[in-house]
Amino acid sequence: MPITISDEHPERHLARLGTVFARFDRQDSGNVSYGVAADGHRHFVKTAGHPDDTPFLTHAQRVDLLRNAVRLARAYRHPALPALRAVIDSAHGPMLVYDWADGELVGVPREHRDDPASAYRRFLALPPVRVLTALDTVVDVHDLLDRAGEVAGDFYDGCLLYDFTPHRLSLIDLDDYRPEPYRNDMGRIFGSSRFMASEEFTPGALIDQRAGVFTMGRPALPRRPPPRPSARDCHPRDTSRPG
Repeated sequence: MPITISDEHPERHLARLGTVFARFDRQDSGNVSYGVAADGHRHFVKTAGHPDDTPFLTHAQRVDLLRNAVRLARAYRHPALPALRAVIDSAHGPMLVYDWADGELVGVPREHRDDPASAYRRFLALPPVRVLTALDTVVDVHDLLDRAGEVAGDFYDGCLLYDFTPHRLSLIDLDDYRPEPYRNDMGRIFGSSRFMASEEFTPGALIDQRAGVFTMGRPALPRRPPPRPSARDCHPRDTSRPG
């Protein structure tokens, strides 16, 4: 996995390496990502965004999460996890170069969840065997991570990228996964409340694989409304968004 260094702005550097055909810059985390075509291949390049942009996370926090994503990619391989091909260190932090994964995000903003044309509704309308196969993939990936002691974090349907033509599911944006259980020091931690266990709202609670088991059950029950947190527990990150 090559590591190169660039002092240029990420987008200028990527434009020299290939053709930038997509830009994703509306994440509440502040991350900015790109679709880049080079040498006959397409790639997804994730960056920490500009140091001065702090819509929710600070730039340093975003860099830490990208470093954690590198750790995960180096440690685990699965057909549903896009492979990390390179890391480019820049003045704005690391640029993670993944294989491009075709598909649409299953998670959509709540105002679009009743739209029959949305990926969310089209996924739910698939034959049961297709949905079960996709859920098997989700569980298989998390079984791999769980056996190694990883604790899931900020997993929701916005981490599911589904290609409706070959019916292939990819899992993305697992940057918040941790290598061991930890105590909740935030109160309301990152994630969508539709998928979160009660301890993920509780200061001092132990967050371990049991929370992940709860989260894995949520995609299997997409039509069942979860218990809602109180107003004081609400968090701006409680929306469906790509990471």
